[in-house]
Amino acid sequence: MRRTTPVPAPARRKQSRTLLAAGTASAVAAATLVGVTLGLAPAASAGEFLVNGGFESGSLGPWSCTGNSGSVVTSPVHGGGYALAAAATAGDTAQCGQTVTVAPGTTYTLSAYVNGSYVYLGVDGGGPSTWTPGTGGGYQKLSVSFTTGATQTSATVYTHGWYGQGTYYADDVSLDGPGAPSPTPTPTGSPTPTPTATPTGTPTGTPTGTPTGTPTGTPTGTPTGTPTGTPTGTPTTPPPPGSHALVGYLHASFANGAGYTRMADVPNSWDFIDLSFGEPTSVTSGDIRFNRCSVTDCPTVESDADFKAAIAAKRAQGKKVLISIGGQNGQVQLTTTAARDTFVSSVSAIIDKWGLDGLDIDFEGHSLSLNTGDNDFKNPTSPVIVNLISALKTLKAKYGPGFVLTMAPETFFVQLGYQYYGSGPWGGQDPRAGAYLPVIYALRDDLTLLHVQDYNSGSIMGLDNQYHSMGGADFHVAMTDLLLNGFPVAGNANNVFPPLPASKVAIGMPATTNAGNGYVAPAEVNKALDCLTRLANCGSYVPRSGAQPNLRGLMTWSVNWDQFGGREFSKNFDSYFRR
Repeated sequence: MRRTTPVPAPARRKQSRTLLAAGTASAVAAATLVGVTLGLAPAASAGEFLVNGGFESGSLGPWSCTGNSGSVVTSPVHGGGYALAAAATAGDTAQCGQTVTVAPGTTYTLSAYVNGSYVYLGVDGGGPSTWTPGTGGGYQKLSVSFTTGATQTSATVYTHGWYGQGTYYADDVSLDGPGAPSPTPTPTGSPTPTPTATPTGTPTGTPTGTPTGTPTGTPTGTPTGTPTGTPTGTPTTPPPPGSHALVGYLHASFANGAGYTRMADVPNSWDFIDLSFGEPTSVTSGDIRFNRCSVTDCPTVESDADFKAAIAAKRAQGKKVLISIGGQNGQVQLTTTAARDTFVSSVSAIIDKWGLDGLDIDFEGHSLSLNTGDNDFKNPTSPVIVNLISALKTLKAKYGPGFVLTMAPETFFVQLGYQYYGSGPWGGQDPRAGAYLPVIYALRDDLTLLHVQDYNSGSIMGLDNQYHSMGGADFHVAMTDLLLNGFPVAGNANNVFPPLPASKVAIGMPATTNAGNGYVAPAEVNKALDCLTRLANCGSYVPRSGAQPNLRGLMTWSVNWDQFGGREFSKNFDSYFRR
């Protein structure tokens, strides 16, 4: 999650508690694109619906990119003399799109050649998408097909990168289908592109040993062992009041547009209050510090004594108050045993000073990754993973059974593990894919709650082997079902991540549209809860894990943004669970 003031919609992202949040990263569908509605403009060829798909006009139009992130460059290109370059930042995925007129009930194919890390191609408004974790320095083709609705007359197609991953490139973007507009002469005065030959061969720096034409490390076929079919049985009633929990992050160390909320003013709706954030003195030091927000940045901040007293009062009411470590800016890499031991001692000092119940792990960005060859989540060998597991077990042993341990990874580090794990069999994937899985697995008995950030996320494949995108109840159902049902890691039926008890799982959502990408209105929140807990009101995705009435609850970024939004999120939670 990020601590800076969110950028204007549609490119908002939550303060990375995450990868940000994030998640942070994780950590939410792509940002809604501000497209331009087009008339039927000149097409490159019969069957082509996009204008300037090769960017050969030498300019962006009619493409539109969020945050002025896009430009046209002459290198690297896939074909012709130009390509799109779009720079993804910590707060913007650099989404570029174009809206065209389409025919109802018609099938189209969208394709593009892309170059970079975490590049996505898709159709906005809940349409399908696809992506690649990396192209090895060259261009790779992405393609996806979709059928328009019975009354649909326009579609917005897009490409985007991922938070903090830098510049990606796209070229020769094409939307093919029947009934395309006929080509018309190039308008007078427009640049006339001079085609050049398409580069051949493998670009320098591409990993060797990768099958030609196949995205690096991408599993092929349908993973074996995936549960199929619709669960049977009578939907159950929700569990009694009081058995569910609401988790929220409190901006205690920084200021942003949400405003400062004093600990004593945190509403009673919140059962877990995560102080954001404890951060390291350097990425690899393991030395975590928690600094209160200054009076300059937060004029209404309470004194340390009042803050500590308010924490004690919350705990006396049965609330759990934790220190959350990491966030978007707090990269933590325990590369050595010395850093591990410093982590334990410094986190203990924070817990003891403020009288806290425990710890929330919100490692984002490049905090966790898997070394090449570290392919078994049950027996990790990467130092940053092994040392974190050891540190958390030490803290649990030190404070005893009452110690509260929660985690808030992004979907990239957990659910993406259904398709990709680490650098993959040929070493070309992002080594962070699924990197939280060994930590969750090793601490599953000690873990109090896992609340993945279902926001600031790209499209992720569910157990139905379909990609699901943010923006509705189905995304939350599909992502949570992976945790409750378990899944074969990287499609390997002999290496299954086992299901977590529903009582240890909560769903992470943004509290408001300002808080992060992936916000859904209360009606969609309730649909997701209905489907997961009672198998009622489900959409296109029905949980393979069956009804889970003991689902623990919801997590949100953040308490402050919920206050800013009139408490819509927390009041809806209270209403739903009749608290």
